[in-house]
Amino acid sequence: MKVAVVGATGLVGSKMLQVLAERNFPVSILIPVASEKSVGKEVEFKGNYYKVVSMADAIAAKPAVAIFSAGGGTSLEWAPKFAEAGITVIDNSSAWRMDPTKPLVVPEINADILTKNDKIIANPNCSTIQMVVALNPLHKKYTAKRIVVSTYQSVTGTGVKAVEQLIGERHKAVTGEASPYPMAYKYPIDLNVIPQIDVFLENGYTKEEMKMVMETCKIMRDDSIRVTATTVRIPVMGGHSESVNVEFENDFDLDEVKALLASSPGIILTDDPATQQYPMPKDAHEKDAVFVGRLRRDESQPNTLNMWVVSDNLRKGAATNAIQIAEYLLEKKLY
Repeated sequence: MKVAVVGATGLVGSKMLQVLAERNFPVSILIPVASEKSVGKEVEFKGNYYKVVSMADAIAAKPAVAIFSAGGGTSLEWAPKFAEAGITVIDNSSAWRMDPTKPLVVPEINADILTKNDKIIANPNCSTIQMVVALNPLHKKYTAKRIVVSTYQSVTGTGVKAVEQLIGERHKAVTGEASPYPMAYKYPIDLNVIPQIDVFLENGYTKEEMKMVMETCKIMRDDSIRVTATTVRIPVMGGHSESVNVEFENDFDLDEVKALLASSPGIILTDDPATQQYPMPKDAHEKDAVFVGRLRRDESQPNTLNMWVVSDNLRKGAATNAIQIAEYLLEKKLY
């Protein structure tokens, strides 16, 4: 199978190549795609080197699937051109997520909506993916009414420049030497937290916060779920964490909640306060699962659960989820 990776030289694109190799996705020919300035460069995949090509050349090569991670503007311009050529696009940007004609997919939850006619498939926001994976088995059992989520998100979610800013600031703190890297954020990130991810909207929320609100309802196929979010950037190099407070329609048994989560695909339960066992970003690094812990009743109101959710944002939050979609399409012969 010919597979194109659009944005192959970026942080997420590189992770996509890694995950494709690890999961042994049947790539017969890899077509790495990037901006014009990167055309001609080489990327490594399974011990072989492939030259980066242009968008037009990638379309002409007729891959079965093109996995995009090149930003919303690029996706809006080029994804329809790939789709018109009969190529299935799995897009990691926010460009198509809330388009009512495009499926927004987390395979553990709603892959069943996919058909052969879906030529542009949206990959959800990283922070949304890990939350809905943790919530879905509980929603099916108890019916979620309202979700209050606060996120603690890694600098890798911003990209290479943010990683370099953190490294440079840490270097300066240790050595006293000025950082050689430019600022990705308006403020320092080392020894700091920044309560803004993406731009502010007219309602005072950031775009990242509203993504979580809208995407959750679409993925879980329930517009009645009320969601409110606060998203925060923290000086961590990999892995997003979330404090999730969810009010259910029906009461729950805490032991049953734990059993449901422990038996659900894609989830690892790490919840033992007696031995101080709970999920942390370092535990999720380079893993595909969503880790859940700190499970406890909200004692301020009935039918409400507090939970702590952690996942590697470059893997399940981006690359792995996209490749799981590709695997589902292949399994169901939907190309």
